[in-house]
Amino acid sequence: MNHDIAIAEFLAIMLGAVRTGAWMMLCPPFNSRFIPAQVKALLSVGLTLPMAPYLTKTVPSLETKDLIFSVALQVFVGAGLGFLTALLFAALQAAGDLLDLFSGFTLASTYDPFSQSSSSIFGRFYNLVALTLLFASDGHQLILRGFLQSFRTLPLDATFSAETFSRLLLRGVGEMFMSAVQIAGPLIGVLFLADVALGLLNRVAPALNAFQLGFPIKIFLLVALSGTAIALLPSVLDTLVDKAVTVVVRLSGG
Repeated sequence: MNHDIAIAEFLAIMLGAVRTGAWMMLCPPFNSRFIPAQVKALLSVGLTLPMAPYLTKTVPSLETKDLIFSVALQVFVGAGLGFLTALLFAALQAAGDLLDLFSGFTLASTYDPFSQSSSSIFGRFYNLVALTLLFASDGHQLILRGFLQSFRTLPLDATFSAETFSRLLLRGVGEMFMSAVQIAGPLIGVLFLADVALGLLNRVAPALNAFQLGFPIKIFLLVALSGTAIALLPSVLDTLVDKAVTVVVRLSGG
């Protein structure tokens, strides 16, 4: 009898660790490639252990086919929760990419070690600042607490609502683009006015060839005014963290 209970508890913790591991593969800041896979695996088990009392009450059937289905379900649930959170934080990267696009910094794309792909300068800079502020403000603890709450509201033997996930996914995409435009909007407006001024100057004095001066002028404006935009990032990040936690709770709550 004790042997069966031990196996059930072990399976419950392992299934919870599968969900946590899939979530950590996608959710920032835990999805960083600088964290080794072995460390992520140990973290997934360590973070799941405090939720063992809730997991042992919802252990699915111990038959092989049921266990395989449960493992696949936990991977899908964890990946879905992590993707929705990462989608909201992508607004900061998108805001930086928009600034690079309008200012001309896209001509000097660099290699981003986090995503291992070519990334624009301000896009990577916004991403690094957001990660720093996330740890400085203990926002990562709120994200982690919101995810662990899913073990209570969405137990191991529960069904995953694809309709709710699709609805939150569409809403998350819209909020991501809206947040990116709101973050980069003021500086984009300044860069647009600079283009208008250069166009008028080119009409008045065509010999100056004002559009050749456009790139250095817009880059100077962006660098000079970026401090004002960065000062607003803490409040923006707090809003994104609240939205991410809310989305996870809504999805896990059905």
